[in-house]
Amino acid sequence: MKQWLETRDVLDFLERARAAGRRAALATVVRVRGSAYRHEGAKLAVAEDGSGAGNVSGGCLEQDVRELALQVLQSGTPQLRNYCSSADEIEAWDLGVGCEGQVDVYVEPAEPRPRERALLDGRARFAVCSLLSEKGKEGSGKRLIVTNRAVEGDIGSAELNRAAGARARELLPAGESAIREIQGRSVFFDVLSPPPQLVVVGAGDDARPLARFAAEVGFRVVVVDRRPGLLTHERFPAAALLVESGGDELASVLPLDAECYAVVMNHNFADDRAYLRALVKTPVAYIGMLGPRQRTERILRNLAAEGPMDETRVYGPVGLDIGTDGAEQVALAVVAEILAVRSGRRARSLRERQAPIHAPTE
Repeated sequence: MKQWLETRDVLDFLERARAAGRRAALATVVRVRGSAYRHEGAKLAVAEDGSGAGNVSGGCLEQDVRELALQVLQSGTPQLRNYCSSADEIEAWDLGVGCEGQVDVYVEPAEPRPRERALLDGRARFAVCSLLSEKGKEGSGKRLIVTNRAVEGDIGSAELNRAAGARARELLPAGESAIREIQGRSVFFDVLSPPPQLVVVGAGDDARPLARFAAEVGFRVVVVDRRPGLLTHERFPAAALLVESGGDELASVLPLDAECYAVVMNHNFADDRAYLRALVKTPVAYIGMLGPRQRTERILRNLAAEGPMDETRVYGPVGLDIGTDGAEQVALAVVAEILAVRSGRRARSLRERQAPIHAPTE
């Protein structure tokens, strides 16, 4: 989800740079070995005036990558550079990747990418295929965009395009970016997945920080309420969508799938019961219920009397037990709980975790 948010910001930066008459380069993490702070697909755009957007590490590589990007802009020649936290690699730049891993960063001159930017606003996964420049072999500088429905663009011969398109389709379900060898050439497949959607059911004042925090960490935020007067972009500037709906029609006006998470926070018992009734009938991964435990249990008893339902996805009271006070702290606890559920981790202090924080990549 961070990759989607970052890619959006990077592509917007490329558009602004072009509008201002500035050339720009794009640095992309194309391969990670071992553990690293960022993974394949992380991006940093750098304009010729030194301004930029995005990042390719936790901060330890950015300065060198910026300098490399300016060199690429001057020469016009893409470069692939290896960074390593160990001095054992002869060609590695021992700058301290920070996570005992190796990172390959590909830097190339970049133009605005309106088609990719438009796809980012959708709800479908897609891949961008790029032919990398290697020793004795130049990349085309072009891209192939692959969705479940179409293949657009060109990176070389018709045979290479067909082979790359077929491989991209194989990578789309897993949603993982990677380099693959296609007909003797290295092709980077940047697979971009739509962000998970957080449906905030209730547009009261306490919903505003939740919508803001969730958007900042990469959720596509939808705010739902039956009261149109509360559904304004001034109140919820971070929301991608404002939906006027009661519980009875919720599922018909808003697609709800397994990549959706919901928090019900209306402060009205009948409304919350109606919204929860609609949500438990959908595949949403998480349903948070604001309010005391007894209130949530009463709503669940009412709904259970109407027929069988799956209560395991209902989290009430909502949020992690971190000792909150005030709407902002509650929102922080709720977002943290959703992230933990999404990653399949039990929320606890990282001091207690024995496994690596960032999963190693082969």
